[in-house]
Amino acid sequence: MTNDNPTVAVVGLGYIGLPTAAIIARSGCSVIGVDTSPNVVDTINRGDIHIEEVDLDGLVQAVVARGTLRASNEMPEADVYVIAVPTPFLKEAGHEPDTGYVMSAVDAIAPVLQAGALVICESTCPVGTTNAIRDRLSLLRPDLAMPGLASGTPDIAVAYCPERVLPGRILEELVHNDRSVGGITPRCARKALAFYKRFVRGECVTTDARSAEMTKLVENAFRDVNIAFANELSMIADKQGLDVWEVIRLANRHPRVNILQPGPGVGGHCIAVDPWFIVHGAPEEAKIIRQARDTNDAKMHHVLAQASELIAANPGVPVACMGLAFKANIDDFRESPARFVAARLARQFGERIRIVEPYAKELPVEFGETGAKLVDIDTALETCGILIVLVDHDLFRSIPEEERADAIVYDTRGIWGNQQGRSGPAALRLAS
Repeated sequence: MTNDNPTVAVVGLGYIGLPTAAIIARSGCSVIGVDTSPNVVDTINRGDIHIEEVDLDGLVQAVVARGTLRASNEMPEADVYVIAVPTPFLKEAGHEPDTGYVMSAVDAIAPVLQAGALVICESTCPVGTTNAIRDRLSLLRPDLAMPGLASGTPDIAVAYCPERVLPGRILEELVHNDRSVGGITPRCARKALAFYKRFVRGECVTTDARSAEMTKLVENAFRDVNIAFANELSMIADKQGLDVWEVIRLANRHPRVNILQPGPGVGGHCIAVDPWFIVHGAPEEAKIIRQARDTNDAKMHHVLAQASELIAANPGVPVACMGLAFKANIDDFRESPARFVAARLARQFGERIRIVEPYAKELPVEFGETGAKLVDIDTALETCGILIVLVDHDLFRSIPEEERADAIVYDTRGIWGNQQGRSGPAALRLAS
């Protein structure tokens, strides 16, 4: 970057965009966060935050007060544009990737784009999206020479650099994790590299844009496949009357075995979504990746069936569904298997269902007419005879055995162990 203090527009102020904007602002750049929500913009300009993330509130308050971060509903002229918007899939269209939000961001950037600017996409995307961004900009701004299309020196640089962070550790990992920086051309990659070195302490490795896109998808597909093995093992253990936690504990004593912990499925906007982008791009070849997605989705239905059987076998007993988030200690409910299971149990059993979610102020919309109630953990322990653990929040881990001794427990996360030596609710029912 030639500008000592570049102006940076971060497009999308969600779970990744806002922390990214704050980290860049802390490095000394002048950052304008762009979001379509007036409420989000007003909240950030007050120095407040609309999402939960460790230490984010203090950082946003500091950079807003310092004047290096502000939010807007309008796209500004900037030296660098960082696109951090959602990329869902269209389930009804065979899990086809939906890059509509990315292209809408590109459409908003194009009218204010100036020669010398750098456009970076951080959103998880199917292979070829960065080239499509370049092509879109070329169509909308034929007056600007685009990389890979112009015969001479291009006016614009376009690159792809996916985030690879863990909710609850986003600020730390944005700075310390390695980054894959993919450019449309090597020149684009070098320009993006110089930008990221302003605030990233991890190693930034340059490559081409298509390889960087695939790298992000592969990282999450790898995780999904490994989780699928653990979830499939848990369903086999249920059928055979085994304690899956004991089996995994013993198997992991082998020096070259490291089985992950099973759960009620896989959630979040990365691992539960990104593998479908690979499947869509190579449907005949991505057999294991597709099967892993199917297995992890099937685990949600398996847990739902087990929980329904347990509740039906104990008529009239109030039930606490513990957790809605897709992982522990965060307020992110996107693609959450816990939310899926709890919502369907609420539809089936109505007022018998209590929801315990320390990171929610109200229940999601699908619980509206079910009669289910959001309660605190103390109320649940005092009034519910069935406890269904769906998320391993630290708050739930801290509950001592004596406080749950009289309850029937279905622990899908293994945080309390199974004294009966089995993982399914049938054994728990007999023991109660």
